[in-house]
Amino acid sequence: MELIYEGTIKKENNHKRYEVRKLLLKDLTDILQVQEQVIHHLTDKGVLQPLTKEEFQYILKGNGLMIGAFVSEELVAFRALLAPPIDGEHLGRDFGIMESELSKVIYQEISNVLPAYRGNKLQQILATLIMKELNKQEWPYRYVCCTVAPFNIPSLKDKFAQGMEIAALKEKYGGQLRYIFVKELSLVDVSPWQEIQIIEMNDIESQQGFIAKGWRGFKMEEREGKQLVYYGSKCRS
Repeated sequence: MELIYEGTIKKENNHKRYEVRKLLLKDLTDILQVQEQVIHHLTDKGVLQPLTKEEFQYILKGNGLMIGAFVSEELVAFRALLAPPIDGEHLGRDFGIMESELSKVIYQEISNVLPAYRGNKLQQILATLIMKELNKQEWPYRYVCCTVAPFNIPSLKDKFAQGMEIAALKEKYGGQLRYIFVKELSLVDVSPWQEIQIIEMNDIESQQGFIAKGWRGFKMEEREGKQLVYYGSKCRS
């Protein structure tokens, strides 16, 4: 199998080599085991929307892309992109793109790292690698988007680090509140934010109000024990 990346990570004060490669159907059992372990260690199970076996199979059969990090042949982390079906729950509808553009959206799906290997920035590394792999494909995607639960701090930091922006905050998955992030893949936007508003993460109504006016969330920070989200407005062509 083609090697995508090699690196070194730390586990219990020991440094270990790891390799990243594309995941295939034969890796499905390992993928499910990693997800199960991650869910087991979550304090708040509601912050993660796990994928079913059938959903992983759908991706691995050519409807997206998955890569994984291996230490001594053990899968310790993975990341997935999904080419979604065009249906009523399509995230493109949540940030207002035209119907004809929905097929140009790909989702950043689930990202899991075994608890023993956290703190090595594997989530960010795999994010960079999977987007590079996507760019190698002849797929006509213009937007990448995803959902993240409020106060899922590692995932929120991951999305902001990639330059993704909050474009919606609403209930998804049967009533669970989610931020909807989006990034236009070909857009290099260096124009400054014209206005900035800092809002506490638990102030859902205020955030939704600014989003309704066309503002985007672009940064977060912790200050005096509170999680703050930065929203900005700018002229968009």
